Amino acid sequence: MEQNKAKKHEGDPGNAVMKLDRDFQIGEIDKRIYGSFIEHIGRAVYGGIYDPGHPLADDCGFRRDVIELTRELQVPIVRYPGGNFVSGYNWEDGIGPKDKRPKRTELAWFAVENNQMGTDEFCEWSRRAGTDVMMAVNLGTRGADAARNLVEYCNFSSGTYWSDLRIQNGYKEPHNVRLWNLGNEMDGPWQIGHKTAQEYGRLASETAKVMKWVDPTIELVACGSSNSGMNTCYDWETTVLDHAYDFVDYISMHQYYGNQEDDTPNFLANTMDMDHFIENIIATCDYIQAKKRSKKKINISFDEWNVWYHAFPENEKAVKWQEGPSFNEDIYNFEDALLVGGMLISLLRHANRVKVACQAQLVNVIAPIMTENGGRIWKQTIYYPYLHASVYGRGTALDVLVDSPKYDSKDFTDVPVLDAVAVESEEKDYLTIFALNKGTQDLVTDCDLRDYQGCHVEEMLAYTSPDLKLSNSADCPDRVVPHTSSDYKLEDGRLTVKLAAYSWNVIRIRL
Repeated sequence: MEQNKAKKHEGDPGNAVMKLDRDFQIGEIDKRIYGSFIEHIGRAVYGGIYDPGHPLADDCGFRRDVIELTRELQVPIVRYPGGNFVSGYNWEDGIGPKDKRPKRTELAWFAVENNQMGTDEFCEWSRRAGTDVMMAVNLGTRGADAARNLVEYCNFSSGTYWSDLRIQNGYKEPHNVRLWNLGNEMDGPWQIGHKTAQEYGRLASETAKVMKWVDPTIELVACGSSNSGMNTCYDWETTVLDHAYDFVDYISMHQYYGNQEDDTPNFLANTMDMDHFIENIIATCDYIQAKKRSKKKINISFDEWNVWYHAFPENEKAVKWQEGPSFNEDIYNFEDALLVGGMLISLLRHANRVKVACQAQLVNVIAPIMTENGGRIWKQTIYYPYLHASVYGRGTALDVLVDSPKYDSKDFTDVPVLDAVAVESEEKDYLTIFALNKGTQDLVTDCDLRDYQGCHVEEMLAYTSPDLKLSNSADCPDRVVPHTSSDYKLEDGRLTVKLAAYSWNVIRIRL
């Protein structure tokens, strides 16, 4: 299609320029930007992290192979238990003796919840997986009372009803959950207990108040818009923060993208929408700060983001009222991995204000990790950009000035073919460049590194595929994996690197 042909800049269309300077600092990266998400939906919990009959199950029924990959990803925090699920969830159903826990109709996803996994088990799983918990409270069917009781159960030491009940249930030490969601997507008509911005803003502020009275050390996330396409977007944040600004620390953002039209250039250009969405939410937060003449700055928790569309046709055939049904099990192709890499670059590009982010979700449900019940495990294509960013993207985010060919697509104008960000490590001994080539041609890129005298390239990882639609599977787990590349030259502070067409690239530079 003509609209998808690249519109070239003046000069060589196959060339780009990146300029880097250690003073071009965006901000310190909060490690929680590499968080994930586990909701009681489909096989995320049952058959995902919890599979007691599996040969690799531990004494709690947790799959050790899932824990191993979670540790490999260095996931710093996992949001739980939802998601839409939390808006109809009674957390008390998931504590105490398992043989006394009720089975419930679960109205968010029309399944049966057996409650064999609950608050205590998930906190125990998180400890074994080396991650922290981001706990959500139900502000759909419940409110401040249930929320403050849950904080007491999780964080109070002893000597009260709920803390002593936790001890009775086998957990003497508090779970010490530090980060909490005040509900989920309460602007959405699909949500159990959907509310107007006025209704939610009042409830969120009162709930936040009593939760912090129980434990003043916790941080709270208010619900922002469910996605950038909501017709109440930005008005919602304005009203909610008008009520809750003094009581919360973050506003949430959620965004998913799909390629139902099979339009790769337009699909990959969605990073521009993500940038625009983040910047508009930042502006809205800062408007309320100015309006209130507050010294406090509200930051962003982008606690749901990913590609999501492959499983929609199968979801239409899903049988209701099953326990742990297969649902929303997107099988990701290489093209999806490219956009995931671009979305990670967008998060890092706004690291001064995006302090928490959760790729949704961790296992089986729109996830980088896939399992078979009782069987094998494998890494989806989107696993690798997430791994690279989480492992190598900790420290200080640096703005990269990019001069690149551009193209127009169906929904976007002047889309840069090259998208990039850099991270200087916490120890100041590495510079890592994350670079995404969204174009159909190899891109020879000149990078000015004169501010880093004496540096050398230690490794370049290139993620490419001969077919954008290739996926990994249990039978072919390594069909699409990154490889090392030697397509670079560093001389006199200038790095010249060839970025393959449609590629995700990680350049590790030793300082």
